[in-house]
Amino acid sequence: MDENISGVVNIYKEKGYTSHDVVNIVRRAFNRIKTGHTGTLDPQAEGVLPVCVGKATKLCDSIAADIKQYRAQMTLGVTTDTEDHTGEALEEKEVTCTKEECEAAILSFVGEYEQIPPMYSAVKHEGRKLYDLARSGIEVERTPRLITIHEITDIDFSLFDENKISFTVLCSKGTYIRTLCKDIGEKLGCGAHMSSLVRTRSGRFYSKDSIKVDDFNRLMQAGEVDKVLIPIEKVIGDCKSSKVAPKANKYLYNGNKINIGFLFEKNSIQDGDKVLLYDKEGRLAGLYRISEGFAYPDIMLI
Repeated sequence: MDENISGVVNIYKEKGYTSHDVVNIVRRAFNRIKTGHTGTLDPQAEGVLPVCVGKATKLCDSIAADIKQYRAQMTLGVTTDTEDHTGEALEEKEVTCTKEECEAAILSFVGEYEQIPPMYSAVKHEGRKLYDLARSGIEVERTPRLITIHEITDIDFSLFDENKISFTVLCSKGTYIRTLCKDIGEKLGCGAHMSSLVRTRSGRFYSKDSIKVDDFNRLMQAGEVDKVLIPIEKVIGDCKSSKVAPKANKYLYNGNKINIGFLFEKNSIQDGDKVLLYDKEGRLAGLYRISEGFAYPDIMLI
């Protein structure tokens, strides 16, 4: 397999797999080329998990920082130490709220709010992950994080008799949906925990376009890499592109700013544009932004 192969695999992580498991499966399939995921999903959660391969690993942070969408189910009346169904029950209360009160409480979280990360999370405190501390019986004060709930839609009360409510959340990076469920439960006065979670979107990657692990392995074994690997150019999205003049290759390789006079497509490029730049051999070098006659590197891919 070409050691220079790069791109993103839009994997659908099923329950039982860790995010690390999925990354290892993709890495082995690509002969241990460098790989990385773009945002952890808990083992009992499922959904979209884009995995970057080769040079595309330099895009991991930007993909992880993009908008997320989830389909969540919340169970009222029971709080747990992990804030989801995998934890130990801490308290049970009678659920007396109406559907209208529940909907109002859920929608009240749309917008910005300061969310306290759960103890069972990978957030670090003085160099140690919170879940390591939690497993040792240690609870520490956590700094609230400002997150954004862009919208909550498709609220489903069909299992309300079982104290379960489902809804879809569009949110910013770093949002803990199980903490959102806990916070909604606190607002209602009965407590709650997250009972299931599916990530349906991560930036420009959607579950409807994702591929399950078994199908990924089958296609890779058949040599149909093009059916699983999305090229970097498509991942980055709609932007202009240009080769640089041979004399500017040294600036390109060193990650320097480049005068747009060295770009072959300079007449169609304007201030504020984002441009994919290629070297004289046609190899993708990076994503650049145009400002005052120069191309400045945003993400280097060489």
